[in-house]
Amino acid sequence: MSAPVDVVIAVHNPDRPIGRAVASVLDGNAEQVRLTVVCHDVPADAIAAGIAPEHRDRVRLLEHRDGLPSASGPFNAGMRAAQGEFVSIMGSDDLLEPGSVGSWLALARRAGAETVISRLALGTARRGVPTPPTRPWLRGLADPVRDRLSYRSAPLGLVSVAARERLGAELVEGMPVGGDVPYVTRLWCETRVACDRRGPAYVIGEGARDRVTYAPRPIHVELGFVDHLLDQEWFAAYPPAVRAAVVVKVTRIHLFGAVLNRPGRAFWTAAERADLAHLAQRLEAAAPGHAVVLSRADRALLDAITGRSLPAAEMICLARARRRHGRPSTVLPRDLRHLLRREAPPRLMAASLLTR
Repeated sequence: MSAPVDVVIAVHNPDRPIGRAVASVLDGNAEQVRLTVVCHDVPADAIAAGIAPEHRDRVRLLEHRDGLPSASGPFNAGMRAAQGEFVSIMGSDDLLEPGSVGSWLALARRAGAETVISRLALGTARRGVPTPPTRPWLRGLADPVRDRLSYRSAPLGLVSVAARERLGAELVEGMPVGGDVPYVTRLWCETRVACDRRGPAYVIGEGARDRVTYAPRPIHVELGFVDHLLDQEWFAAYPPAVRAAVVVKVTRIHLFGAVLNRPGRAFWTAAERADLAHLAQRLEAAAPGHAVVLSRADRALLDAITGRSLPAAEMICLARARRRHGRPSTVLPRDLRHLLRREAPPRLMAASLLTR
C-alpha cells in the first residue's frame, strides 16, 4: 500500500491500548497513511492480539529487540523502514484526532515545510498543551528562535524522510529519557518547519503517565541527553542566539525540573549535587549569559544549583517557589533591562496563553 505518510507506533507491553491507537490512525486518517507498529522486546503475535480483527491486515508489525529501556530504538527502526515522503511517530497510549494527518500534510504542502509540529491535546478533556509558544500571528514557516520551537521536545507531527536522511538525524538510542531532544533540536534548527496551530490534535493519552517511573534516576542518567546534545559539533556550530534559546529552555524545563521532581532530601547526595552543578556550568559555557532572561526566582534556584552551599531542603523550596506564577519574583528578571526580551517571563507567558 502506497501512502505519503508512514505512521510508526512503538509498543513494549501487550497491556498498552494499542488497539485504540491503531483505530485512531486507520479510522480517521487512513487515506494518507501506511501504519507500522514496532513491537519492542515483545513478540508480534502478543501485540497483534490487542488490535481489532478489521485492522490487523492493514498494519505492518515489526519486531525490534535491543533489551534497552528506551523507546528510541524501536522508533528509529520503524522510521528507517518508512517508504513514504513523511514519517510520523506515535506513542501506544496516544490518539490521532480524525483528519490530523491530512491537516499536517496540507500544511506541509502549503508552506513548503519539511517538518510539521502538531497541535497537542491532553487526555479525554482534550486540554490544549501550549507548546511551542510561537508568535501568535505566525503564518507559514516558523523560526527556531522567534517561535521558541525548543519548548516542543517531542517530534510529534510530520518529518520529511529526505530531511532525516540529509541530516543523518535519529533519536538517541539507549537513553531512558530525552533521546528525542537532540533529534528535534536538529529538526527545528535545520529544516523548514511549520506549526499546525488550529488543526485536529495529536492527543496524549492519560495512561501515558505511567511511562515514566516515579523512582528518581541519578542525575547523570536523567539528564544524560543534555551532555550528549552539548557534545555535538553541529550544536556548537549554531549561532549564539540559537544556542541561547535552546539552553534557556533546557535550564527551565530539564535542569530545574530535575530538582522539582526530586523532593526527597536524601536523594541529594554530594555526588548528585555535583553532577547537577556540572551540568549547569556546561549550559552556561554553551551559551554564556543566557541566564539574564530568567526570573529572579529562577536565578535564585540556579545560584543554589551552581553554588551547592544551600541545604537540599532549601534548594527544593526554591524549585517550588519558581512555580508560583504571577508573583513579581517569577515575572521580573534581576536586571529590568531584560524584561521585554523574547525569552523573559512576560513575553513567554503571554505567548503561552495565546497558544492555548
